[in-house]
Amino acid sequence: MKENNYDNPGFFSQYRRFPRSVEGLSAAGEWHALQKLFPDFSGKRVLDLGCGFGWHCRYAADHGAAAVIGVDLSEKMLEKARADTFDGRIHYVRGAMEEVDFPPASFEAVLSSLALHYVEELGPVFRRVWDWLAPGGDFVFSCEHPVFTAEGSQEWYPGPGGAPLHWPVDRYFTEGRRTARFLGCDVVKYHHTLTTYVQTLLETGFVLKALVEPKPDPRLMDVPGMADELRRPMMLLLSAHKPE
Repeated sequence: MKENNYDNPGFFSQYRRFPRSVEGLSAAGEWHALQKLFPDFSGKRVLDLGCGFGWHCRYAADHGAAAVIGVDLSEKMLEKARADTFDGRIHYVRGAMEEVDFPPASFEAVLSSLALHYVEELGPVFRRVWDWLAPGGDFVFSCEHPVFTAEGSQEWYPGPGGAPLHWPVDRYFTEGRRTARFLGCDVVKYHHTLTTYVQTLLETGFVLKALVEPKPDPRLMDVPGMADELRRPMMLLLSAHKPE
């Protein structure tokens, strides 16, 4: 099993106190844009890769999905997801998206929220998603924007007095491992260019339906630091379709 910081007790205890961890989708700055990309879930089999606390799994079920499987590497995340889920259509599986396996054409929709920037090679994962999707299925995901991941530290460059002066972008075309300090831990992520995300989808056979660089939800502008999110993109949203 791959290692992950979300099963580190100290890290997890801080992470679960984030507004988006406590309040769910309504507290996520990109949610107002992401939900518009989701397909009609009515009667569909849905897979959520990197499901975390299960918010998107429950959303799909609440909007008519016939069956939902949530996959996550963190047992602590899945413990909370199971505790908060009271719907027999939803099942959770522990595993890495690079390693779990499902029969071909098992799903009509595959989702992933803020998990693919932990994947070193996108191609193998996108091909797995392609195989798992039935013809006519949809693949919708969010990830950290390449502008956000490029330099690696994921910290504003401070000006006098410590105020954010600008966001550093460096080594953009050098893809691969980055290490950021987050909640007292070194967190390993993988930087991919915008071209790599899009071209890998196209080379896999997907038809690109939408690419969105979402601004934060205007309703959340009173959250400390949220206004600074208008200064550079933090999230990238992509919607792709497997042709019939």
